[in-house]
Amino acid sequence: MDKRKRNFKEYKDNDKGKSRQNRFDEIKENTQLEGRNAVLAALNHGRSIDKIFIKKGEVEGTLKVIAAKARDAGIPVQEVDKAKLLNMQTTGNCQGVIAMTPAKEYCSLHDILDIAKEKGEDPFIILLDEIEDPHNLGAIIRSAETAGAHGVVITKNRSAGLTAAASKAAAGALEYVPVAKVTNLTRAIDDLKKEGLWITCADMKGTTYYNANLKGPVGLVIGAEGTGVSRLVKEHCDFTVKIPMYGEIESLNASVAAGLVMYEVVRQRKFL
Repeated sequence: MDKRKRNFKEYKDNDKGKSRQNRFDEIKENTQLEGRNAVLAALNHGRSIDKIFIKKGEVEGTLKVIAAKARDAGIPVQEVDKAKLLNMQTTGNCQGVIAMTPAKEYCSLHDILDIAKEKGEDPFIILLDEIEDPHNLGAIIRSAETAGAHGVVITKNRSAGLTAAASKAAAGALEYVPVAKVTNLTRAIDDLKKEGLWITCADMKGTTYYNANLKGPVGLVIGAEGTGVSRLVKEHCDFTVKIPMYGEIESLNASVAAGLVMYEVVRQRKFL
């Protein structure tokens, strides 16, 4: 495989002296663009944008251009009422449009695979099927970093992006964990299978996770809060693993479930 230039940013030494709150303040500023010119410029220059909010009602002039360009680029556009938009803005002059940009640039699947190759390790990748809570996303990224996963994959639609809330929940792990955003998770799974990965998903049915073979190159799919892994995604996985429940509640928080299975991968790789 040809090496591809990574497009995610490495941790900078000059950030070490900044307070945690200052870093979070910078992240907030960097993850929200306000005003027609700012958003249009970001679209024209191909900047990563997770979602665009536009005032509800008749969309005219520059707002119409922004909406069209965003939809052509596959960026979700949501119309919201004026009161909500005013509540979201931080500059006091959003001009009817706010764009949410990631706290960190996304990478590609091949970037993640290249990291594993450079380390001489079997790929270990976390794939998230429509995780919508940014706090869950951040917590999963944090667990992925501590478990030595090579990267996290999220979906473009119906998924939390790398927002300030996700970055804060990750507690610094976002500086070290590359995150890829894909349009189609099943296609990404098939691509990873071609690269030799075995794909498993956490589900209520399947092999108890500590009895499953999670050695070698592996991709772990974690499903959405409440609904779990979608049927189509599950069909593309090689096998499923379950976490046994011994109480009255039938499921775990998505980030907790992800952490348990990630560390079973660690156990089997390091201690068996």
